[in-house]
Amino acid sequence: MNAIDSSGGLPSALRRYNTFLVLVAGLGGLLYGIDVGIIGGALPYLEATSGLTPGELSVIVAAVLLGSVFSTLFAGLLADWMGRKRLMVLSGLAFVVSIPVIALSHGYGPLFLGRLLQGISAGLVGVVVPLYLAECLGAKNRGKGTGVFQWLLTLGIVAAALVGIYFSYRVETVAGTGNSAALFAFKDRAWRSIFWVSLPPGVLFVLGSLLVSESPRWLFRRGQTDQARTALLRSRTAEQANAELEEMAATMQAGAEESAKVRSGGAKDSLLRRKYVIPFLLACAVLFFNQTTGVNSVIGYNANILLQSGLSDLQAHWGYVIFTVVNFLVTIVGMTLVDHKGRKFLLSIGTGGVVLSTIVVGLLFLQTERYTVDRGATVQQMVDAQQELTLHFDQAEAAKLLGTAEGGIDSGRASLAIIYSYGDFTAATSYVRSDDPGAAPIHIDRASCVPANSVEAFFKNPFANLAAARTAPLRIQKAMIGRVPQVGHGWLVALGLYLFMGFYAMGPGVVVWLALSELMPTRIRSNGMSVALVLNQLAATTLAAIFLPFVSKYGYSAIFFLFGGFTTLYFLVAVFLLPETKGKTLEEIEAHFEGAGAR
Repeated sequence: MNAIDSSGGLPSALRRYNTFLVLVAGLGGLLYGIDVGIIGGALPYLEATSGLTPGELSVIVAAVLLGSVFSTLFAGLLADWMGRKRLMVLSGLAFVVSIPVIALSHGYGPLFLGRLLQGISAGLVGVVVPLYLAECLGAKNRGKGTGVFQWLLTLGIVAAALVGIYFSYRVETVAGTGNSAALFAFKDRAWRSIFWVSLPPGVLFVLGSLLVSESPRWLFRRGQTDQARTALLRSRTAEQANAELEEMAATMQAGAEESAKVRSGGAKDSLLRRKYVIPFLLACAVLFFNQTTGVNSVIGYNANILLQSGLSDLQAHWGYVIFTVVNFLVTIVGMTLVDHKGRKFLLSIGTGGVVLSTIVVGLLFLQTERYTVDRGATVQQMVDAQQELTLHFDQAEAAKLLGTAEGGIDSGRASLAIIYSYGDFTAATSYVRSDDPGAAPIHIDRASCVPANSVEAFFKNPFANLAAARTAPLRIQKAMIGRVPQVGHGWLVALGLYLFMGFYAMGPGVVVWLALSELMPTRIRSNGMSVALVLNQLAATTLAAIFLPFVSKYGYSAIFFLFGGFTTLYFLVAVFLLPETKGKTLEEIEAHFEGAGAR
């Protein structure tokens, strides 16, 4: 029996509740988007005032993703134990608490803790909200309803970017006074204020989550049939609610009969059967490759990428705003098409477009990176007796390092990144530009490279000699001076990033949450979603953590070619392995894989 459309012909009171339910769940997407996007506007000011090393900054960016990994490990169990509604409330509270922890922090430890808590919130939201929507919405509207989650997620990124551009204008005004102390103080206030203004959506999500009903499918599986019927009646007519309850009962009865047959044969209902393994592996593949497109890194480091492509600070922030608006608007297109064209079609078109755009951006950066020269030997001579280095890279210093032989690089528009080591441990600085009067000097010391303890040392380099590194001299492996392109080149890179975001938003951005919630069979849905999201967040965390060091060593072209290679694999999965699920109930999708397993 097919589930009845839960929106058509409904009384106004039921339609209002359905709208409210989607909006509350959408606020979860808004929080997720703020989690991802807020660091993009705050990062340049945090980098300028915090005194953190590039490695520490990369960890701060990746901390949200790391927190998501931890929370998604347990999100499925928590959703089954305490219910979808209570977990939504808990995830919102975690976000609300994280904001003052971050905004009031001084030093690496508290900042990391706040971002980790923010990530824990994001991980819980990423599992429970799509799960809640999938179990509460009818088959014909599940695509659009889950699309609202992604749509408001993109709105959160837009909002974060607009806050960032507001402070960029104010920073430019303060910079015009020529007072470096005032500029430093304002940048310190700016990144804290950017986090403070993200607090109200978290409060609204908590309040809204308290007012919606629990998932009827969760209630039914716990034997609370009357409560499940009551929950359905808030969004369906009595006839529709009865039809869905009959379908749930039939699915549960079929599962019970199958389990009884398996037990009577002396075996167990193994989770390794094809009807569980195939959809589980497909969902894991989609979630893993969705992050290896590089989308979170491109969002989190967007301003840095545009700065290095040739744009000024203000232009880079405007470029990021446009980037987020493209994401927001094209997501609407994806929401409109997902229930008409289908999940497979959108994912195939989207991943194909992402591959092309990453290649274009990589080639654009490759054009300028070929002029890069290594002045490591010269910089090595600047290391002081304490085995430290402080270098203010302005136009005069760039000219001195370049000499007169490098006609391809203008000392007035040059960039510098240094790769260095103490013993077996290697690190890299962020890029600095010679035309940035507000840039802080590059400072390299042992603490920026050598881990503080053996545990940290193991994860950074398990084969390194920590004791030797604590006394080893500073070695400058490379000092890469590159050409900062002209503004026109920067806008071409920005255009490539807009194409990247547009194709992603239309395909993977919308489809990923549907694939996560639709493909998993009922028996493994909540825990299976957790495992798939762990893979998703592990990929995102790894990419975000290595982004700055990787770019410093190999260039932006290499990282975009890497993203393109992973997305090619994603495209092949979408075209050849993913089944179409549009218009099917969760029970029908499960029956499809059960039939595939029987064959």
